[in-house]
Amino acid sequence: MPNQESFQHSGGQHSGGQRSGGCLCGAVRYLAEGAPLWSAHCHCRSCRRATGSAMATYVGYLRPQVRQTGAEPASYASSPGVVRRFCGRCGTPVSYEGERWPDQIHLFLCTFDEPESVQPEGHVYTAEQLSWLKLEDGLPRHAGTTSDDQG
Repeated sequence: MPNQESFQHSGGQHSGGQRSGGCLCGAVRYLAEGAPLWSAHCHCRSCRRATGSAMATYVGYLRPQVRQTGAEPASYASSPGVVRRFCGRCGTPVSYEGERWPDQIHLFLCTFDEPESVQPEGHVYTAEQLSWLKLEDGLPRHAGTTSDDQG
């Protein structure tokens, strides 16, 4: 995933304020306060499997910026140091938390009540992107994470 210096936030798309979101059935709800650190599409196999989609789109926040306002999500340790949270009732994936980014929580952008309030700023793990997925959005692309590119 990106770090907060990875992508340049453009315009007002990452302004502060509050963003609410939740799962399909409405049981799991959250509130994210302030401006997110970053937003990106992830193409890794693990995220694709966890979501059942061609890619997953995340928005990174500092943990203190996000609080649960509905039911607590269920959790699954998908790999060492990684916890994926989802609604235990309807199954909607809600967040990703990893030891690699201990101060962050990565929310699924399309669980926001207004997902167009944040625009993705780039792509990560493009080395694992599905060959049939053709995207020409002009966003920066990284074979791994942006941290991998810098190291």
